[in-house]
Amino acid sequence: MKQDFLTLYGLKKSDFDEIMNRAGALKRLCREGKDHRSLTGKTLGMIFDKSSTRTRLSFEVGMFQLGGLAIFLSRRDIQLGRGESIADTAQVISRYLDAVMIRTFEQEIIEEFAGHASVPVINGLTDLLHPCQIASDLFTIEERFGSYEGVTVAYIGDGNNVANSWINAAAMLPFRLTLACPEGYDPDAFILERAKKEAALGVELHRSPADAVRGASVVYTDVWASMGMEDEQEERSGIFRPYQVNRDLLQEAGSDAIVMHCLPAHRGEEITDDVIDGDRSVVTEQAENRLHVQKAILEMLLGGGKNT
Repeated sequence: MKQDFLTLYGLKKSDFDEIMNRAGALKRLCREGKDHRSLTGKTLGMIFDKSSTRTRLSFEVGMFQLGGLAIFLSRRDIQLGRGESIADTAQVISRYLDAVMIRTFEQEIIEEFAGHASVPVINGLTDLLHPCQIASDLFTIEERFGSYEGVTVAYIGDGNNVANSWINAAAMLPFRLTLACPEGYDPDAFILERAKKEAALGVELHRSPADAVRGASVVYTDVWASMGMEDEQEERSGIFRPYQVNRDLLQEAGSDAIVMHCLPAHRGEEITDDVIDGDRSVVTEQAENRLHVQKAILEMLLGGGKNT
């Protein structure tokens, strides 16, 4: 039976830790320049309804390093853009490809696609969730602290797809999550309430950034207006100004706290230059780790990695 990667929620901790361990091994092999072509002859289709730097590069380079082929497909390149149904597209594409990664708008699109596809489908981003990003972020935290278990992550800003995926992760894995969002910009209510009931170490939503950050080991932020919300940028800038991650806010965190941002960053808005470029920032490592973690996910879904 095929396996998809659409959300972190429902993923077994043992499977998640297997991804983390394999990502570490793949990163070492990559850094040492050693052959790790475990997916030779495999093909990944990458459907992009939303543009991207890190998602496209990490999946395309990752498939190349694993010995496979990644094919970029925008909506203009396939018949979805001319009215073909998601079901027909998914069924036909499954006859050509070994896996599909989709970066799109509604979560329902990717779920419908996966429901009709006979090959694994990976969520490269939707308006609701961004699971590959958070998996990579947890790997980065594990690199820095030795484990993500027991760590407190403070997310500051918009209750967007990144926030929702952090909440899903906290519902499944033993770390503590605190969030600070302006009123009216909360994460998805269903996802939040479910996690509050299920999270082993707790999920808390605050209005005060200082309350959320106090004592945290990780201070995380994202843009105030996500892709497709550009017309809200000016209004959001005023509302979110108190939620900027700056040197004063960082002083409320733990003395060993690291700063994370999934990029792209609007410098001077959600985060200041001195913080994102400071010695606590692991933003560049985060971006690199998308490559290694997604290779581990591809191997898990496509059965590679046994002999490398």
